[in-house]
Amino acid sequence: MKRLVLGAAVMLTVAAGAHSRWEILPDSNVIRMDVAATARPHADHIEMSGKMMSVVLYWDIDSAGTFGVNRSLVFPMLRTIPNNTHASLNLHNDVDLAGMLRINNKRVTFRSTGITINGDMEVTSEYRNGPLTLELKRTIFPSMEQAAMAELYVARNTGEKSLDLLVPSLSQSYVTNPAKGVGGSYAVQTDVDGSGCYSLAPGDSAVFALTIQAYPRTGGTPVKIDAAKELDGRRTFLHSIDSNLVLDTPDDAIDIEFRYAKIRGSESIFKTKGGYMHAPGGEAYYAALWCNDQAEYINPFFPFLGYDIGNESALNTFRHFARYINDEYKAVPSSIIAEGDGYWNGAGDRGDAAMLAYGASRYALARADIEEASELWPLIEWCLEYCRRNLDENGVVRSDHDELEGRFPAGDANLCTASLYYDALLSAAALGKEIGRPSGQLKAYRIQAGEMRKAIEKHFGANVRGFDTYRYYEGNDVLRSWICIPLVMGINERADQTVKALFSPEMYTADGVLTCQGFPIFWDRATLYTLRGALHAGYPDEVLPRLSDYSRRRLLGEHVPYPVEAWPEGSQRHLSAESGLYCRIITEGLFGIRPTGMHSFDMTPQLPSGWDFARLSHIRAFGADFDIAIERISPEKIRITVANRGGKTRTFTTRPGRTINIKL
Repeated sequence: MKRLVLGAAVMLTVAAGAHSRWEILPDSNVIRMDVAATARPHADHIEMSGKMMSVVLYWDIDSAGTFGVNRSLVFPMLRTIPNNTHASLNLHNDVDLAGMLRINNKRVTFRSTGITINGDMEVTSEYRNGPLTLELKRTIFPSMEQAAMAELYVARNTGEKSLDLLVPSLSQSYVTNPAKGVGGSYAVQTDVDGSGCYSLAPGDSAVFALTIQAYPRTGGTPVKIDAAKELDGRRTFLHSIDSNLVLDTPDDAIDIEFRYAKIRGSESIFKTKGGYMHAPGGEAYYAALWCNDQAEYINPFFPFLGYDIGNESALNTFRHFARYINDEYKAVPSSIIAEGDGYWNGAGDRGDAAMLAYGASRYALARADIEEASELWPLIEWCLEYCRRNLDENGVVRSDHDELEGRFPAGDANLCTASLYYDALLSAAALGKEIGRPSGQLKAYRIQAGEMRKAIEKHFGANVRGFDTYRYYEGNDVLRSWICIPLVMGINERADQTVKALFSPEMYTADGVLTCQGFPIFWDRATLYTLRGALHAGYPDEVLPRLSDYSRRRLLGEHVPYPVEAWPEGSQRHLSAESGLYCRIITEGLFGIRPTGMHSFDMTPQLPSGWDFARLSHIRAFGADFDIAIERISPEKIRITVANRGGKTRTFTTRPGRTINIKL
């Protein structure tokens, strides 16, 4: 275990993010806000998705405690014109059913008492007037199968007197301009199910719902939305996510943020005409695929979770990009858009081939499916050859930009692309052995990886602002967040100084790692990669306070409960693939899992000195269902137990940070 001595200013910065507006409910993995105990007014937004739609709830609590919501409804398969990256039908709906309710024929105001987030949003409110008391509980969620969302209401008389509750009837429809839709005009329909008068004695309840759906006017019809049934479907999905890849550590915030990240990373998969497509979301990016978000960030994670639709969407990603490989070795597009009907390449080559080769190789190894791996091999092979053909005179890979697409300089060749290519070569060599590729070809990949590692050190290794770390590109003279990428790939020649640079006051803030020294801009993906890389390189005690603080900030702070994209761009949208990157801090950082074959992996576990254990249960990768438990048995010794639920249990005693190879 390696340790750093950093200035007190860093720890003060970390502590600055410790305020919690939310709490973890006792003996649960659910967060709740006590409205009476929190400062008001307060506003936030959260995205939730099903296979046919996504909803971003812009919600607030005013100074009096009244809950309000504006629903941004996104229907990715209802395409608009021009049919580009952002061409999903998007409308806002702020119907306030609670404000329309009447008690004993009088309009009333409900005051919120608590809000719970658990893969849906549950808002509990109350009306009080002497002996009259009515509790109103609404659960807001997207349908998992329909192009619809629902709000299921349960009103319960908690007072001492009987009362009449009047629920209005409502059927409201908007029809869009047919000239602006790929499928002509679309209808967005809002309905109240369960309207009428309910005479409620003390203790009695009434159940009703608000539903919103969209459909094409030509060839489509509204469907009957059973809100209770749809909620059951949503909770079945949540149960499936909760049942696999379960984290248990001494830090509840990390465990529960991991759980929420699994949800957000998995829910944003849409059933398009081009197959299942994982989407970033954020009211902007749907029914489309990117070489970074999907191929690089989240696809290698899905086999560990064992989520079938996640795996199917990952395979579909690579199939779509494989359509664009060519004999001329022209760059593949950065993004497949419009349900697979088009592509976007506005930023040119961002190092996309390296992203694809890295992601496809890592995915195929962990997925452990010979047929899938054989299908993906031509794409991997092509991408590696594309990168080889684009090596410059310094032996590193040329590209027009990086994944930030020109927001910050990246030169003609950048550290991120070179590092991805390095790992892709090693992972492809391991994968090729499993599917019987020629040994000479695989040996060449390993040799090329060694040459790339040397080129990375020679070309990018530099003293930047007093740290012997990496310059991001030739001519770069300030610290950049992506200097963490070599650490993620196991390139540790400059690990100590790189970690010091990333965790220095110049780069690390209460919001995580800055994108570029001197600019108050952050992208969560950089922080998530940094934490994973520093763990993987052997700095658990430096990572733990930052990971814990980051987890608490995202889980219990002002904007909850998922990792975000960026600030100020996008207003910290809950883009989905960032949640996959959070999960990989655990699988590849804390537990140090790196695939070496379809049924084997290297494991380099890290256990912070303040922890006595870390457990990960129901890991579904490498063709198995297995558990890993790490336990401290002395200050310098840990016990690792790998229990294959369909086979043997193996136990190892070693030091934290030592690599062992596991065969399942």
